Amino acid sequence: MSSKALIHFGPYEVSNEVFYKTSLCYALVNIKPVLPGHVLVIPFRQVQYLSELNPEEVTDVFMTVQKVQKMLSKTYSTSDANVAIQNGVESGQTVPHFHCHIIPRSSPNTEGDGFYNRLQGEEGNLGGALWDQSRPKPVGKFPQLKDEDRHPRTKEEMKKEADFFREQMVLVD
Repeated sequence: MSSKALIHFGPYEVSNEVFYKTSLCYALVNIKPVLPGHVLVIPFRQVQYLSELNPEEVTDVFMTVQKVQKMLSKTYSTSDANVAIQNGVESGQTVPHFHCHIIPRSSPNTEGDGFYNRLQGEEGNLGGALWDQSRPKPVGKFPQLKDEDRHPRTKEEMKKEADFFREQMVLVD
């Protein structure tokens, strides 16, 4: 991006991977996307936990999540998406800088990816016990991917995707 200040996600400089910015947060493409279109929304201020964000940052982050998800919905022709936060090391957070994952979802969905299986299964179905026996079964599993099969993308690949998403963001209301 043609900004003077460098943008960091934790200790990593990610300026060229950013495709959308507000005054308090930004969205960037993921180096190892779980599925095509997997992006992150991150506050500029580096804090590890959601509870450390101030009310203005919370509002801005989630308004940005909503806007980016609308863009991804149009780009990938699906209204479905996983929106996930790994809030701390024990939840799987690998960069100690709060961030929200947005992952567009469409058919076919197959079994996959540990944490997301639990999130989408009974372990993540916290309100399920309140439903009757006819409640819908969770669907939409990530493809089974081993981490060694997910390869980091080059800076050039990520910049190309960020440029494309930047163009798409202009089309979102």
